[in-house]
Amino acid sequence: MCGITGFIQWRGDLTQHSQLLVKMTETLANRGPDAAGTWISGPCAFGHRRLSVIDPENGAQPMITRHEENMYAIVYNGELYNAPELKKELVQRSHHFRTECDTEVLLHAYIEWGPDCVEKLNGIFAFAIWDGLQEQVFFARDRLGVKPLFYSQADDVFVFGSEPKAILQHPKVQPVVGPEGLAEIFIIGPARTPGHGVYKDMSELRPGHAMIYSREGLRSYAYWKLESFAHTDSVDETAAKVRELLQDTLERQLVSDVPVCSLLSGGLDSSALTALAVNYYNRTGQGRVSTFSVDYVNNDKHFKSHAFQPGADGPWIKRMVEELNTDHHYISFDTPELVEALDNALYSRDLPGMTDVDSSLYLFCREIKKEATVAVSGEAADEIFGGYPWFHREEMLSSGTFPWSVAPKMRAGLLSPEMNEWIRPLDYLGDRYSDAVAEVPRLEGETGKQAQMRVMSYLNITRFMPTLLDRKDRMSMGVGLEVRVPYCDHRLVQYVWNIPWEIKTVGNREKGILRKALEGILPDDVLYRKKSPYPKTHNPNYLHAVRQRMMDILDDESSPILPLINATKIREIAASPESSSNLPWFGQLMSGPQLFAYLSQVDLWLRKYNVIIK
Repeated sequence: MCGITGFIQWRGDLTQHSQLLVKMTETLANRGPDAAGTWISGPCAFGHRRLSVIDPENGAQPMITRHEENMYAIVYNGELYNAPELKKELVQRSHHFRTECDTEVLLHAYIEWGPDCVEKLNGIFAFAIWDGLQEQVFFARDRLGVKPLFYSQADDVFVFGSEPKAILQHPKVQPVVGPEGLAEIFIIGPARTPGHGVYKDMSELRPGHAMIYSREGLRSYAYWKLESFAHTDSVDETAAKVRELLQDTLERQLVSDVPVCSLLSGGLDSSALTALAVNYYNRTGQGRVSTFSVDYVNNDKHFKSHAFQPGADGPWIKRMVEELNTDHHYISFDTPELVEALDNALYSRDLPGMTDVDSSLYLFCREIKKEATVAVSGEAADEIFGGYPWFHREEMLSSGTFPWSVAPKMRAGLLSPEMNEWIRPLDYLGDRYSDAVAEVPRLEGETGKQAQMRVMSYLNITRFMPTLLDRKDRMSMGVGLEVRVPYCDHRLVQYVWNIPWEIKTVGNREKGILRKALEGILPDDVLYRKKSPYPKTHNPNYLHAVRQRMMDILDDESSPILPLINATKIREIAASPESSSNLPWFGQLMSGPQLFAYLSQVDLWLRKYNVIIK
């Protein structure tokens, strides 16, 4: 993967801003440690940092080409999994290629089909193409939003980048945050409303959207969205189709000119991808698959089973490694490392995030990067197939709010009275929830349980899944590791979207249809084990460390977070052993310790990013 940035300005000489472009590009060095490039021509300035995966010797960006005397240029972050088929079709249409990289395929696809090219792409991507014929820049983002793309219109300049940090380098863009941005941080976060960049003058191109910027202004539109229609396949036919789609997308995503590995937790989702990868490697004679798992020092001593995490992963990882004969790497971290990495996690995301869930992934990816450049991961299966507890608990299904954040009044109570009055967090949350429900593509005549589950699936795919995809992208690219997510293949997502709930849960099990699709691929005990989420530390030392970190912030009169929060309430939570440990705050993994860590990240963000609140 890579990092892209740039700006478009119709007036003035942009060559005078070449050092600014270099500075913006350098902020993305971690995303692309292998090469850097900039290009300025007329009103357009593009910057790129490259992580070489396909055709490392060629494919430098920005990539420039001429076609019928017109100039085209591209900066691109992503992978096209159907590049060979597209290239073959383009060759038949008289296009000539100089490299083996998918960047050139994408550029020629645009030259041939214009903005409609996105409908032909299978992959994860965010890109910008300068079109000299039309005098416009075309931007697009993949259908599920695996790869990020932010932008800002400031006076007469349009600025874009893979991450906010690149855009914030431009002097026309200031780190101003208003009431909506604060509401995103304090009542929605660490999730975000689609398209919301938190900063006042910054937006994110929504998944499945494209936009065109020309002298006439900016036009954004959706080129893809989920479609609802009747599912007519039988249970057996459905399982076979799911298996076929998953195998096809996984095998496409194993193609690389650099080492590829698999993240293995011993759970259903990662074990399935690893087993399919091993089968593919065995068929193609590529040797053993490398696998990696993460845990924490002495975590087995502190683990306590609960509804969201019924069992430890360690024995199941060992079970799958022995079953598949992978070249496995056990990686573990201790509490001080997790706490220290909270800062790097914040800088990688540019916003407060999932705290130790982020920082542990950052450290995990940093270790993987020593052995591999590309990894496959099981993200998104729970959102797509309905694996989370909130799909199966009536009180969460009917909560009237986002089910991963079911304590909004408690969260609002953490704010100062002035902030509550200004940002009105509960009203903001209610409006965003209503917006999300109103977007759901309903199926005519569908009622009852199936209609309810369609709404829940949509909320998860469009509101919760992006939180985890952001996390995976920023933490992995923060250390120059590319992570591919096969369950986000749009063909698979669209097909599963319309599977009736009684088929999705066949066998009276969460993700029942996925389990059935994988029969014969995974051992039965692994296939039917209870879901367990990404591992988090259970060491009480972590709670002590982040709680003390928060107390130090509260004791520092210069802390920028103090005017925003109810310090008395936070001290009360810190003094209560039960609240400190088990406060229901966000998702499956974030409770009391993560609340303290999140608020400390907010304080650091306000300091280091010189955030202006107005």
